Amino acid sequence: MTLLNKRMTIEDAVSGLKDGAIVMFGGFGGVGSPPSLIRAVLETGVKNLTVICNDAGFPEIGIGPLIVNHRVKTLIASHIGSNPVAGKQMTDGVLEVKFSPQGTLAERIRAGGAGLGGILTDIGIDNQMVLEDKKTVTLNGRTYIAETALTAEVAFISGKTADEWGNITYDKTARNMNPLMAMAADKTYAEVEEIVPAGGLAEEEIVTPGIFVKGVAETRGVTWKWVWE
Repeated sequence: MTLLNKRMTIEDAVSGLKDGAIVMFGGFGGVGSPPSLIRAVLETGVKNLTVICNDAGFPEIGIGPLIVNHRVKTLIASHIGSNPVAGKQMTDGVLEVKFSPQGTLAERIRAGGAGLGGILTDIGIDNQMVLEDKKTVTLNGRTYIAETALTAEVAFISGKTADEWGNITYDKTARNMNPLMAMAADKTYAEVEEIVPAGGLAEEEIVTPGIFVKGVAETRGVTWKWVWE
């Protein structure tokens, strides 16, 4: 792989992941998740991960298999209701879950990618549970919660097509938080359906510029049934 050619294998994309890493995974209930990368992370045996994702997926879908196999120590997400295993691990004290409203979660990730320290929001301002351990700021007569920005060591995202320079397009709602996460991680690896030669993408279709992407790998066509056996 040359400096500009970012094509790599799925195995290369996950090879540097260490125990205890902070990792972002794209996806919304599995849609827009990178299944081959998730399976490869599972196969590395890494554990005690702090995972930032929209949700906990399902036991067999999205990041669910990582949770089922006890690879996640802390989960920062907007909800876990679709994965009963995550709920049980949380109540048993095995999995620490830090909830953030979906819009707030997206904005915290966006802030991390933009180099901001955080955002101000009034979502949950009247809820003492939400306010616990958080600072408030009064601005122009209104009180806001100061929500910290979110960043990660690595982001694993999913796209539709990429070129060899790492420019990425997305497929409709599968886009979800993937572009935001690509900007908010030290290293971003994308799983895509197809990699085309440099210049093979229409400029106006590119959502994530290659400058944010460390490597791109073609999906193996993993089915969800194969992800969790």
